Amino acid sequence: MYKEPQIEANLRPCDPDSRFSILIPSWNNLPYLKLCIHSIEKNSSFKHQIIIHVNEGVDSTLQWVKNSNYSYTYSKENVGVCYALNAMSALVQTNYVLYVNDDMYLAKKWDQYLLEEIALQDNNLFYFSATMVEFEGGANKAILAPFDFGRTHDTFDETAFLLFAEKQLKSDWFGSCWPPSLVHKEIWDKVHGYDVNYSPGFYSDPDFAMKLWEIGVREFKGIGRSLVYHFKCKSTGRVIRNNGRKTFAKKWGVPSSFLFKEMLLMGQSYDQNIKLSKPNGFKILLAKCKAWYIAKI
Repeated sequence: MYKEPQIEANLRPCDPDSRFSILIPSWNNLPYLKLCIHSIEKNSSFKHQIIIHVNEGVDSTLQWVKNSNYSYTYSKENVGVCYALNAMSALVQTNYVLYVNDDMYLAKKWDQYLLEEIALQDNNLFYFSATMVEFEGGANKAILAPFDFGRTHDTFDETAFLLFAEKQLKSDWFGSCWPPSLVHKEIWDKVHGYDVNYSPGFYSDPDFAMKLWEIGVREFKGIGRSLVYHFKCKSTGRVIRNNGRKTFAKKWGVPSSFLFKEMLLMGQSYDQNIKLSKPNGFKILLAKCKAWYIAKI
């Protein structure tokens, strides 16, 4: 458990027409943070409140943010994403909380497609994610990869990516569980944001999804048209990792893989006729046995 950090908060006025409050934690990553905010300002269809958390900020991030018009929170040390997100959420002035990593570039109309999805809902029990585009391939079908538009901020081909995003017809998918992620402020407050027991943050995303599940959220949907380019920065390589896999298993009694594969159907094409549910019988028994083992090792 981390010691409660000292965090400074600075609320700036936002446009009264702002739709989302965008929370961006950043740790000495100024070139990527600038590019991320540039994409929001350039490619959004609507106005949004931008809130930044500056971890340390010794690379001039703090001074740059202070000179901007964005609301921000600041900690002298790196407090990770959980404390950062919770601190920023206290400054939210809209009905929707959107978590974005600073190493992401948001494509045109990313917000329009999310808002169109919100308009189809009968209530606030949803958790949406935009779809990531990455330069390296992998097994996760929810991610568009490999599509290499640059591996660093200074090699990024913005024009080529925007043309790609304009033509891309990725289908919606099950299993929303990571940023860019969107929930209603009422839902965020109901589950008290992110669990700081996962600090600095590994496995905090599936934990947040599980907390939403526990209060009745069943619409975990990735929006195929809402695209972001993810640089996969190496910030995580600079921090001592928490054993989030173990924390998750002890807290929930099932491994995170059970949440992803069996409950959220992560990466499968979205089908409105399929209702997400928690398996029982042998599958849940096996999951509990796996969680017990993970918690013990």
